[in-house]
Amino acid sequence: DPGGRIARGHARSWGMNQPNPNIREARPVIRQLDEGAINRIAAGEVVERPASAVKELVENAIDAGARRITVDIADGGKTLIRVTDDGCGIAAEDLALALSRHATSKIDGSDLLNIHTFGFRGEALPSMGAVGRLRLTSRAEGAEAAEITVEGSRVSPVRPAALRGGTVAELRDLFYATPARLKFLRTDRAEAQAIADVVKRLSMAEPSVAFTLRDVSGDGDGRVVFRADAETGDLFDALSGRMGVVLGRDFADNAVRVDAEREGLRLYGLAGLPTYSRGAAVAQYLFVNGRPVKDRLLLGALRAAYSDLLSRDRHPVVSLFIDCDPKLVDVNVHPAKSEVRFRDPGMARGLLVSGLRHALAENGHRASSTVATATLGALRPEPQQESARIYQMDRPSMAARTAAYAAQSPGFAEMTGDYSARVEPEPELPA
Repeated sequence: DPGGRIARGHARSWGMNQPNPNIREARPVIRQLDEGAINRIAAGEVVERPASAVKELVENAIDAGARRITVDIADGGKTLIRVTDDGCGIAAEDLALALSRHATSKIDGSDLLNIHTFGFRGEALPSMGAVGRLRLTSRAEGAEAAEITVEGSRVSPVRPAALRGGTVAELRDLFYATPARLKFLRTDRAEAQAIADVVKRLSMAEPSVAFTLRDVSGDGDGRVVFRADAETGDLFDALSGRMGVVLGRDFADNAVRVDAEREGLRLYGLAGLPTYSRGAAVAQYLFVNGRPVKDRLLLGALRAAYSDLLSRDRHPVVSLFIDCDPKLVDVNVHPAKSEVRFRDPGMARGLLVSGLRHALAENGHRASSTVATATLGALRPEPQQESARIYQMDRPSMAARTAAYAAQSPGFAEMTGDYSARVEPEPELPA
């Protein structure tokens, strides 16, 4: 095709004549980005959606030693996220510093492998202030309450406020400074569901802390979406009580206790019976040093532990915790801190598989109460019908119906000999 070759040749020559946008005649200048741009870039990793902001604020409250945490949201967290706690609070002179990047009270920077708190990077608050309207009101013990606001990285002066104690972090109009991010958010209902999942996961990690999640969209006092009072008692009693609130009483009644230890790693928690399973992997909660994680290594070990007990389309329900020396695990892997890296991943995987299998084997062939109830319901007799069923063997044949119709005709007397109930022997034929 000569015409086609000529056209392609013109296209190549035209493309070669166009300037390459990556090649400039002048040497590019290296410049320092301003604080607002840096915060907006960091916010893209830290604050992905409203649930991410809730996670960071609630973790800050837990790190502050709060015993009661209340989360209020409106419109799926898009217009309002307010986290109130009764923690230690922030002094007035430290409020401005708390909103600057890489400023934190969690670590001193000398050892990033010895982390005992949820937060440690000091990026959450300035990132939220870069993409939304953030107000911090706090009162430390023995000090006066104060508040500070930041909108689009513009920080206002600290001024006095009224607060009995603790901290109130209020984030309004999330992503107003970056409107393009709003287009990637899901519906209000979906975002609210994601926030509820975050709060429930953190409540599992801290059974001794009371949590309340309330939706205040519209007018009125709002609607309580989730509430968990502080649990008391020993480790497993408190954990069982909190799991009963989060996952339902059925899970607590149909789960086995897991408690195993190997070379500095301890595994404990509750694991659902194989007969108490789900059709999707939506109820698998894993924690490392109290931090909720979604780690591929641990999820793979969980599937391996149940591989001989569940079919491929069924998934277990578990709430498991791995505690170890912070130096044996690196949590500084993912910006959202949802993944971890063990120094000896084979040890962690082996502990999870062997600990689960041993706990399930100790319970033998115990079946869950929900399955037993469903089985008994399936074995109940069917309700009696008004008219008895007519089976095919009880229906008269076509020949019998024809004879019955003929018997009711006027010539019935003439056919009595042909249709007799007696059995006559057949006459013998002559030889």
